[in-house]
Amino acid sequence: MVKAKELPILFSAPMVSAILEGRKTVTRRAVKPVRGYEEFDNCRPDKAAASHAVWWHGQFETVGAMQYCPYGKPGDRLWVRETWVADAQVDAVAPRDLSQGEPIQYPADGDVRQAGCAMIKPGKIRPSIHMPRWVSRILLEITDVRVERLQDITPGQITAEGVSTRGEAMWGSRWWVDAPDQAIEDARNGFSDLWTSTGGDWNANPCVWVVEFKRVTP
Repeated sequence: MVKAKELPILFSAPMVSAILEGRKTVTRRAVKPVRGYEEFDNCRPDKAAASHAVWWHGQFETVGAMQYCPYGKPGDRLWVRETWVADAQVDAVAPRDLSQGEPIQYPADGDVRQAGCAMIKPGKIRPSIHMPRWVSRILLEITDVRVERLQDITPGQITAEGVSTRGEAMWGSRWWVDAPDQAIEDARNGFSDLWTSTGGDWNANPCVWVVEFKRVTP
């Protein structure tokens, strides 16, 4: 039996909050070139769900998308990296040198983990990229992986991305069934803003990994 992998993944504070609230169950990440392969037309409608078409050594080849997903496959787990804070008295200590008994605060919602010592005073905000595994409080299990074009996102998937929409506030969890076109367009604009806020280019309509997940106990 193949053992499930555990990989880190970065989320912004608003997306961490959405995960904790149960509103975010999927993430989209740009497809990057695979070493030894050159991406080619890997988002054709007939290929997007389960395959990845590439140009390799002078010939086209279609391979399983999950084989190249850097975030894992269904059953694998993702431990979330987010901004974090240790006690001010250890501000000069590198993350790798911190004791695992240090109390940790999470700016996304202000939660504090008391693993031993009590926090005296919150210190500097530490970036998510420098979060050690033991500091992570959120563990996700991948339930599905596929490849599609960014702008192919559906209204339901916009909600699953954790984007709060006017349509959902007015018509409920399946808001797109009754919502007018303008509400759907507003939701797409909201997701477009989220994508560009992370440095992505919405207008380029790139191929993206669509990674669906559920939260599990760390």
